[in-house]
Amino acid sequence: MLGITDLIKTFHAAGSVSGDESPLAACIAQLAEPYADQITTDRLGNLVVRKRGGGPRGMLCAHMDTVGLLVTHIEDGGFIRFAAVGGLSPRDIMGAPVVFADGTRGVIAFEEKTGLKDLKLTHGYIDIGADSRADVPVRVGNRARFAAQPFETGGKLVSPYLDNYAGCAVLLQTLARTGETENDLYFVFSAQEEVGLRGARAAAFAVRPDWALAVDVTDTGDFPEPKRKNECRLGGGAAIKLMDTSVMCHPAVVSLQEDSARAAGLSYQYEVLEAGGTDAGAVCLSRSGVPSGGVSIPARYIHTPMEMASLSDMEDCVTLLAESVKGRPAV
Repeated sequence: MLGITDLIKTFHAAGSVSGDESPLAACIAQLAEPYADQITTDRLGNLVVRKRGGGPRGMLCAHMDTVGLLVTHIEDGGFIRFAAVGGLSPRDIMGAPVVFADGTRGVIAFEEKTGLKDLKLTHGYIDIGADSRADVPVRVGNRARFAAQPFETGGKLVSPYLDNYAGCAVLLQTLARTGETENDLYFVFSAQEEVGLRGARAAAFAVRPDWALAVDVTDTGDFPEPKRKNECRLGGGAAIKLMDTSVMCHPAVVSLQEDSARAAGLSYQYEVLEAGGTDAGAVCLSRSGVPSGGVSIPARYIHTPMEMASLSDMEDCVTLLAESVKGRPAV
């Protein structure tokens, strides 16, 4: 199995803007094949990798999809208007390089007549250097994604789409480390999380898990003047989710993670996310309810063209998950 940085670079090259996750799903399926007992894809685009066991069903879920842009209109001058796929802020994406699936590249710009405080995504456009509408090779409905390249600095990885390529890398690494298990494990790489937790809802209904963990990034409070203060920081270890706006984590699942971290000799931190949710929010409501929690990767600058996370935190998340799947929540 590739290391975490190389996995994320591989995912970035594939691309997976929400609603078009199939290139990344194919990539992950190929990487997972040597460690899997069964690999399936459902009609919504979820990739489900099974590690068979005779015990309770555990569902480990990381979403494949990312935020991005979708073409809505092409102006006569060749400028491309767009809608956001997922949550994006004009301030965060101004000047960002983007690439379309056919390789067309451009940059996000905004109308100069509008002041920054009044700026909306509707004021934005993509400039690909075209002189007219006829010169534009992309069409309405095509998706664009951030095109900056990942790099390491100070023990951190800076990259587009650590949300949630980091979670997918952690989940794949966990699969590779998981040997024979009493639990019947389903490693789910879900679709359309960024537009409403849609893939995880469908996958959980089909898998019928007895317990579940979502693997995703979470905000930190360790940079100047954050909007919301919290205890998560880069380098502080894996974060055990307690709550976000989509889920109240089941005490037994939290206890399993705490016990697993101690058994593995890991430092860990707690996550309380006051704005945002994860696939756990959809999974916990499936059928008659699923005891759910989350293993979270602290990250800065989420939903911007370049996000940042600690390499050691991601490794700790792998270790925590690999230890957690040896047990089961007391529910």
